[in-house]
Amino acid sequence: MPAAYLPSRSLIRISGKDAQDFLQNLITTDVDGLLPTEARPGALLTPQGKILFDFLVWRDGGDGFTLETDLSQRDALIRRLTMYKLRAAVDMAAGEDGVAVFWGDDAARGSVTDAAFATAGISLSRSPGPAAEGPESDYEALRIACGLALSGRDFALQDAFPHDVLLDKNGGLSFRKGCYVGQEVVSRMQHRGTARRRVAVVTAEGGLPDTGTEMTAGGKPVGTLGSVEGKNGLAILRIDRVGDAQARGLPLLAGDRQVEVALPSWTGLSFPREAQEVET
Repeated sequence: MPAAYLPSRSLIRISGKDAQDFLQNLITTDVDGLLPTEARPGALLTPQGKILFDFLVWRDGGDGFTLETDLSQRDALIRRLTMYKLRAAVDMAAGEDGVAVFWGDDAARGSVTDAAFATAGISLSRSPGPAAEGPESDYEALRIACGLALSGRDFALQDAFPHDVLLDKNGGLSFRKGCYVGQEVVSRMQHRGTARRRVAVVTAEGGLPDTGTEMTAGGKPVGTLGSVEGKNGLAILRIDRVGDAQARGLPLLAGDRQVEVALPSWTGLSFPREAQEVET
């Protein structure tokens, strides 16, 4: 069966009459627009617009919400959210450890539909607890194939903008709602078109080197290899440098191994052929 149990994930329960406004004014996701059984990606940013925590968010009956994040981040995320609580009528508590995911013909078994996978053309749902027994590696292979990055595996917290990890393309970054932490920076990047790093799927027929291997294009550093499953992996790459190397017919390497790279098709993005060196 196409299902997996993810012991590395954990939940945070957020409730209270001010919970929706609290999240709407704080995180990148348009919480007001969340459908009842939809889980959307999102992030809490630094004032400089970089990702401090990443997660999924969905409605949890009444005025409640659930955040799904990496288990290693959960307690720190609760502490950070508490700092912003002030006098808001909001309660926060750690929820269950572990999440079950279902896709393909079994997608209806979960309690919420993952909007990020849906954007990538995959029907996948999620439920709290160990409701599935499949290996996490099956899910990781699917996540990599879809080009969906995770902190701690594909990028370090406080080192990536939402555009870098495609939150502007998969429903995790709103440009229509009001202010939230870091909003001014990411809005400026959007309107000026200055995003130069993007998630790419990396492939090598003979298999990829280890996570953390430096990637180069035409001899210039372009990023670092993130998650790896067999011959496929993810990397956040400088698309201008990759595009320049492709235009010149220069090799793309992960360490000393030649690789192929592709931006996820669902994004509509492409590597620019006339690159300019623009730092973000």
